[in-house]
Amino acid sequence: MSNPNNSFVSPPKKLLQNKFDKFAEEIIKQLQKKGHDAYLVGGCIRDQLIDIPAKDFDVATSATPEQIRKIFKASRIIGKRFKLVHVYKGSQVIEVSTFRASGAKSNREKIVKDQLGKILRDNVWGTIEEDCERRDFTINSLYFDPIQKKLFDRHQGVSDSYKRKIVSIGDPMLRFEEDPVRSLRAVRFATKLNFKIDKQIKDAIYEKGYLLSSISNARRFDEFNKIFMHGKAQHNFEKLETFDLLKHLVSHVGQSNSYGYRLQMSALINTDNRIHEGKSVTPGFLLAAILWPKLIEIATVEDSISTRRFFPNMDKILRDQQILTAVPRRFYTYIKDIWSLQLRLQSRIKNQPFKVLQHPRFRAAYDLLLLRIEASNSESEIGDWWTKFQSCNRQTKLEMIKRHRENSSNSKKFGLSGELG
Repeated sequence: MSNPNNSFVSPPKKLLQNKFDKFAEEIIKQLQKKGHDAYLVGGCIRDQLIDIPAKDFDVATSATPEQIRKIFKASRIIGKRFKLVHVYKGSQVIEVSTFRASGAKSNREKIVKDQLGKILRDNVWGTIEEDCERRDFTINSLYFDPIQKKLFDRHQGVSDSYKRKIVSIGDPMLRFEEDPVRSLRAVRFATKLNFKIDKQIKDAIYEKGYLLSSISNARRFDEFNKIFMHGKAQHNFEKLETFDLLKHLVSHVGQSNSYGYRLQMSALINTDNRIHEGKSVTPGFLLAAILWPKLIEIATVEDSISTRRFFPNMDKILRDQQILTAVPRRFYTYIKDIWSLQLRLQSRIKNQPFKVLQHPRFRAAYDLLLLRIEASNSESEIGDWWTKFQSCNRQTKLEMIKRHRENSSNSKKFGLSGELG
């Protein structure tokens, strides 16, 4: 193995001039006082180089989790497969990881796996050089010591950051075989940072993308959240579709320019806009919108949503998605409530609108209704009706219900004309 000292380079002025998180620096000081190497690592260094305010400050060290735990009273060891330490100061949490060893045969023999080959324990500690080799992309393999002003850059991560390029550490064909989720991470970083993906990585995504089917649905749900719930949902959706990876995260994707595709795009854009406006978002709502076109496709009979097909197929649609991503059970009821309310928003019989308005999922259901109207190019009055109904007084509400009853036919058809195909 080459001398790791050869990988220390002069830090760019941006790193020397920028101020890093005080708590993270204090953790590094304490670890160094006890004789351990310690560095800020990964995204916080990369982001500083490209003028993005760093949010998460992670620390990598030669100290073992047990040694870290002894140094910091307000800390705890987490994880079994990969042990980490969370160090606390009030509401702030800094993640501290130990340098991990390379994948050499001598170390692989120490890794604990189950009968199917799934890694249960991979807590073999190593050097900074070995730890660097295990990282996925060059831009994430930067280690900076803000105390002694040292930068470890074994794979030209600074240069690739300035070039705004995603480059693999090692042969991406082999790296994606080791962990197929790296293909999703490459896409996510490219859209998040507005970086280009290196051609070798693109080739590996096309060649090895199918391996994502072997990844657990729990891990894929984690990636679903990282990809779609951080302000770049639309761009990620389109890029994943280009690389033929979307099918590993979403059970149904509408055909280009179809009602289903337009609704999915509207939902993704809506999610991005809410994030940028500082509003709350939930994967439950996004999944409800993304999967709605498939549900009504199955449930539509003679230009209307059949309730006999609609309600039984809710669970089927969610089971199909569950195969791909382990949707937590709490979202099942949430999604089904939003779907069920779509029919009640349309019917508005007797005094039902008052009950609908008090439903805890009303606002989410109303938002989905507006997205459906937009995507279906419908001139439906339902959206305007509910917009007014929310804000008017009780007397006006009663008059609205009466007029709707007088003007509506006895037909029990459900669905918008533009979405039933």
